[in-house]
Amino acid sequence: MVNVSNGHESTSSNKRYRRSQRVINVPCFPVFTGRGQNQNLENHEEAYLEPGEIEENREEWVIAIKDKMKQTLREDATTSWDKLCIYRVPHYLQENDKKSYFPQTVSLGPYHHGKIHLMPMEHHKWRAVNKVMKRNKQQIEMYIDAMKQLEEKSRACYQGAIYMSSNKFTQMLVLDGCFVLELFRGTVDGFPEIGYELNDPVFAMRGLMHSIQRDMIMLENQLPLFVLNRLLGLQSDTQNQTGIAVTERDQLKLMNWRRKLVDNGELHCLDVFHGSIFRTFQRYMSFRNMSMVDKRQQQLIHCVTELREAGVKFRRKKTNELWDIGFKNGYLEIPKLLIHDGTKSLFSNLIAFEQCHIQSSHNITSYIIFMDNLINSSEDVSYLHHCGIIEHWLGSDSEVADLFNRLCKEVVFDPQDSYLSQLSSEVNRYYSLTLLVFTFSQSFYAIYAYYKPPPKS
Repeated sequence: MVNVSNGHESTSSNKRYRRSQRVINVPCFPVFTGRGQNQNLENHEEAYLEPGEIEENREEWVIAIKDKMKQTLREDATTSWDKLCIYRVPHYLQENDKKSYFPQTVSLGPYHHGKIHLMPMEHHKWRAVNKVMKRNKQQIEMYIDAMKQLEEKSRACYQGAIYMSSNKFTQMLVLDGCFVLELFRGTVDGFPEIGYELNDPVFAMRGLMHSIQRDMIMLENQLPLFVLNRLLGLQSDTQNQTGIAVTERDQLKLMNWRRKLVDNGELHCLDVFHGSIFRTFQRYMSFRNMSMVDKRQQQLIHCVTELREAGVKFRRKKTNELWDIGFKNGYLEIPKLLIHDGTKSLFSNLIAFEQCHIQSSHNITSYIIFMDNLINSSEDVSYLHHCGIIEHWLGSDSEVADLFNRLCKEVVFDPQDSYLSQLSSEVNRYYSLTLLVFTFSQSFYAIYAYYKPPPKS
């Protein structure tokens, strides 16, 4: 209680009163009232809350915390983390070149759905759906019902909450899935054979096809493979279709990867492409004596120019397996690599997938870092081109060098886990030994020239 004497507040009583309150210094922040209105407080004005009000606010605060905890538990209960396979590219990878990770022509899946610059392709998705319905004499309801059944499973494949209604998400699966399958089918059977005109702007092996293919292997622009399998099953009237149909017949031919690939539970088109590169890798590794690998050795290797100075020779390895690099008798053998304007985007997204997906290998990252170590300058690129190891369609050799030097910037990587660690160690030993012999020879002849007896006259 405040004592009042002669119209003035008692100082001692006022001090005791203030000590019983919680004092909050408010520097002109808005205070929200119960009706949603706000009031501005003067700078440095002190606001006093009654003890009952403090306790009431505290109880509301604790209740809000408990509600948030319960909500998180519910989200964990409904979220299957092991289904997550289509990730958003981490910001630390995007910083240097967002264009390599974001689609420029067509959106597939929810991440880039509805973006203005991708909207023109939506018309062609509807064209694809109409063509599928007409060719198979089917009704769209069957496809909608099938995708409704896969909605929850499909949402679990994507990172974070997808703010799309059930109907809109289902429609997206139907449109995007039918569009992709039409591209597969047209690439395999020929677009005119499945009902498209020769001068079609999209469904033809020219025009926008190259740009569409590039968008289809971007990590953020994927559809779950089981969605494509289900849609393909509806079209072929075999609903128990496995992943082999999409993986082996359609996807690999679309990407011009002429390899047969059995169904190993691939996740999406990018994962299929990643797996096709290392199709024979596990069999190869099983024959290698990995017990000889020194885990203390780093993957770092000298550049081409330095290795040549140490006597290392380079030659093209006659194989179609990109990863199959070998070193024997002083020869570093590397398979041919074709570099074009889509190579950066392809490798960037493969690396991003390996960075994000815990069950993925890091073989592409290992390969790119190895090549990055070899290539420090345009002269290194020029020599590898001379050896038939690198062929490129870029403007200059310096652009190729810059491409490799930037690809793995900011990438988190443990060189001890690289499949090229042992080979790098062998090359580095050869390099060190050669330089040691060379240095010893120079020293020997220098000393010999100093101490050798003069010639007899």
